Amino acid sequence: MRIDSHQHFWKYDPIRDAWITDEMKVIQRDFLPVDLEPLLNENAIDGCVAVQADQSEQETEFLLELANQHDFIKGIVGWVDLCAENISERLDYFSQFKKLKGFRHIVQGEPDNQFLLRKDFCRGIKALQERGYSYDILIYPKQLEVAIEFVKLFPDQPFVIDHLAKPSIREGRLDNWASPIKALAQFDNVYCKLSGMVTEADWKNWKPEHFAPYLDLALESFGSQRVMYGSDWPVCLVAASYKQQLDIVEQYIAALSSSEQSAIMGENAVRFYNL
Repeated sequence: MRIDSHQHFWKYDPIRDAWITDEMKVIQRDFLPVDLEPLLNENAIDGCVAVQADQSEQETEFLLELANQHDFIKGIVGWVDLCAENISERLDYFSQFKKLKGFRHIVQGEPDNQFLLRKDFCRGIKALQERGYSYDILIYPKQLEVAIEFVKLFPDQPFVIDHLAKPSIREGRLDNWASPIKALAQFDNVYCKLSGMVTEADWKNWKPEHFAPYLDLALESFGSQRVMYGSDWPVCLVAASYKQQLDIVEQYIAALSSSEQSAIMGENAVRFYNL
């Protein structure tokens, strides 16, 4: 099964979605399953995992409703306030929804670089672990060292690094990213998404070879059994079409065995998210 492990849906709201600047005008509109399904079909993708873009329980409910209406949405990564005192109660409520596989917080936007180590946040992660939910780690390279300390605390919690932790592809930098990514990969419970790369590159002038050093290191560090393809659609559209971003990964892994390619293009996501 071929799975897009990371994409988003939204009904565009200029206030809520203020992160979508005028520079990103191409995505200042609604993006819904009717827009994605033809792209998945054209590219022989069997299903997707829809990931939260807004930090509200309403977002989680919105995605769950879409998943209920569309079979190709195989899983949801939602949002819940992991720092809340009533986190156990909220997770018990959400446990009725079988397509809800995990949760994410937009840690990259937190002013506190130590956010992942907050006691209340870690209490929330412990509650996820107790209920079998995964957690998507969305951070910048500057937060990688803290992420290492964070994952050490939860050896049995399934984690996945979104967008390779957003390396500085535009500048061609590896120095602030390579060593901590290798360190994170030492933890067997940590996976990595081959996603979000085109938005970290020069939107107008990227070439497939610009991504090779980052893909090299991700595959070398995590191995073919702990990386998974994700489109980051529709955010990717600021720099590439759906097919263009897919081609980057497929062409890169073409030299691997068919079993390794199958793992990266879907089987790992199925296993990680229990799809």
